[in-house]
Parts: sequence; structure tokens; C-alpha cells
Amino acid sequence: MSEKFDAIIIGAGVIGACIAFELAKSGRKVLSIDRLPTSGYGSTAASCAIIRTYYSSIDTCALAYEGWFYWTDWASYIGVEDEKGLIKYNNTGALIVKTPHNSHMSKICDLMDRINCPYEDLTVEQMRDKLPIMDTHQFEPVKRPEDPTFGEPTGDAVSGGVFFPRGGYVSDPQLAAHNAQRAAEAHGAVFRFNTEVTAIRQENGKVTGVTLKDGSDIDASIVVNVAGPHSSKINEMANVLEDMKMTTRALRHEVAHVPSPANFDFEKDGLVLSDSDAGIYCRPELGNHILIGSEDPDCDVQEWVDPDNFDENFTEQWNAQVLRLAQRFPEMGVPQQAKGVVSLYDVTKDWVPIYDKTSLDGFYLAIGTSGNQFKNAPVAGRMMEKLISECENGRDHDKDPVHFYLENVGYDLSMATFSRNREVSQDSSFTVLG
Repeated sequence: MSEKFDAIIIGAGVIGACIAFELAKSGRKVLSIDRLPTSGYGSTAASCAIIRTYYSSIDTCALAYEGWFYWTDWASYIGVEDEKGLIKYNNTGALIVKTPHNSHMSKICDLMDRINCPYEDLTVEQMRDKLPIMDTHQFEPVKRPEDPTFGEPTGDAVSGGVFFPRGGYVSDPQLAAHNAQRAAEAHGAVFRFNTEVTAIRQENGKVTGVTLKDGSDIDASIVVNVAGPHSSKINEMANVLEDMKMTTRALRHEVAHVPSPANFDFEKDGLVLSDSDAGIYCRPELGNHILIGSEDPDCDVQEWVDPDNFDENFTEQWNAQVLRLAQRFPEMGVPQQAKGVVSLYDVTKDWVPIYDKTSLDGFYLAIGTSGNQFKNAPVAGRMMEKLISECENGRDHDKDPVHFYLENVGYDLSMATFSRNREVSQDSSFTVLG
């Protein structure tokens, strides 16, 4: 006899765990399934876990700003103890370098004004006050290290920066997923790990459950695909791809960890830095290290991969990212041994996620989230619960989109923004910044 649940969540990363939490809180009997050994073990563990408010459109900015309020009061959101402890959110603030690539931040600052999110407009001198180790020369266009002019300034200085006091990072993203798991379990949710889904079962256009690799069936009238880089494979099992304008692919990426310059405690005095002039972003990391990611400049090749077969070794991309930050922090050393993370992003065509229903009744999507949605996980969990509740009660979300009120920001968000059938957002940066 098959087991029965009200809802099955495929994927126990931070977003999947938050969705499980919210569905369980609503009174549903929830099963969360993950092919990995524990919650948050995949893309979540590899996340840079930066909490920021700046995106490329009003809806995505409002969503991100709403998320900030959850991280600053995480214990109240989770509502239970975790034997591993609760995550610590570090509100360092975020400094963005003004560049032609981001229209010198004029558009983003306009969006911040519309959602009443505070920021400070900084001169070059004020940028150095915030981060004394900065070299504020202009280096764009971003180049590869093999370019003979790499590292040579192309201008006396960048045009300034913008500082967002409401921004920072979580140093242990995997623990955030575990916290959400414990919160979901407190409301009756069940989590099963090392468990792989091999089929999405359906009948008469309605999802009926899943089949596992061991051959067992589990019944549920609601199934949510939160499978990260494997999301496209789950959608293929469900046979819903033909009904989707917006799809996802797995993108390989590298993140570097390097020591702070000897004369500066970046862990204590550093902040989140987004620098499209140098093509990188960074944040403090434990042990007085700096975490460095790429902002996907045009000169770098994007490597789309099979999530079950990709190179997990560091490449020249690691070196490129470290050397680009060394332009900005000239006293920073370049280690002989590469350290950091090689992992995958789950990415849509415009880097905006999909939070939606599908053509298969009862089958829902929270995908395309890697790289820039960690910060939105608790709000995404609540949005998905409302979407699922309204659709299960007969609402046609495609014709009459569900709205979600962002109570901390005071903003009415149409979930059509995250539709699987939307057009590509021309507001997007088409990078990890979203």
C-alpha cells in the first residue's frame, strides 16, 4: 500500500525547507524528499548567502527587501530551537560600485526610493572611508588575466558608490536550511534524505504522487519541484516543459576563499562589495577570509552542464576572480593553493526565478533560484503556500494571478512576475545579480 501525504516537496535546500515549513504550518501533512544526505547539502551549502535589497526591477527589489526583515529576526520566524543552533545574520552593509554597467546606480536608487529602502550616495573618498583597503581606480572593461593590459587602470577613479546599510550575509547557509527543517518538523513535516525521485505520477491531468528509486510509490495531490540544478530533470519527468516559455539550466560556477590583507581584518571590518567595474563581488568569510564570486562579465564563458556530470575541480576561473579582486585590494595576496567552492546554479534565461503552478494540476515550481534567491527563502516559502492554497481552491493563476502582500515593505506583489510563461525580463542584469 502506498504512503499518503497532502504535499511532497522535492528538494530540501533552504527554499524547499521553507516551503515545507509553511505548508506544514497551514495544516498539511508534508513530506520533503532529497537525494542528498541532509538539508541544505547541495546548492544551498555552496551559496554565498548574501542578503541584499538591490535587484533590477521594483518587484524583485521589494521581495528582497522583505526578506531582510526575516533574517534580522530569524529566531522569531523559525520559532523553535535547533540542536545545531540558529544561524547568525551579519548586517555589514553592502557597497556597490557605480559603473556604466549598472547605470551608475541611478535606476536602482530610484527603485529603492519607491520601496523606502535606505541607502547612502558615496564619493570615492567616502568609499575608502568605508573600506580603507580599496583602490578606487577604474578598471573596466573587465578582462581575463591573460589580457596584456589586465590590471592597468583605465581611469583615475570610478564615479563613486552606493552603500546599503540593510545588507549583509549568513556565514552558514546550510544551517539556515537545517533551521527551517526543524521548524517544519515541529509542525509535523517529515524529511527523507538519500532518497531519489524517478517518476512524477499523474492521472487525468492531475498529479497523484511520486515513484522513488527503490520502486515505492508515495501518493500526494500536491508536488512541488524545488530541486535546484536538477529542476529541469524533474520537470521532464512531469512532462510539463512544453507548457513553459521560461525553463532552467544548470550553470557551473566557482567561488574563491582567500585570506584578508595582513593589515586588515576583513571578517570584522569588511562588508559586502558588488563591483561590476572589476567583475566580482565579495563578502567576509570565517577565519578572516574573503569570499569572492563572479558577476558574470562578458569576457567569461558560461559553462552549462549536466548536473550529474560536471567538473568539480578549480580552473583558471578561480584565478581570474582572485586577481580581479586584487586589483581592488592591491595588498591582498594570491594563495598558491585554490580554496573555495565549485558548485551549480539553477538559472532561468533572465536569472529571475519561477514561482508558479504548471499545466499539470497540483504540480508546482520554485526553481531557477540559485545564486540570487537564498535571501528570499522565507518569503518564497510563504508566497508558495499562498499560491498553492489559492490554486487548489480553484483559482486560475494564469488568468487571474495570485498577489502576495509584503507586509514589512507595504507592497502588493503580483506573482505573475515569476510566471513560467512570462517574457524574458528586459530589466534583468542577466547575471547572478538578477
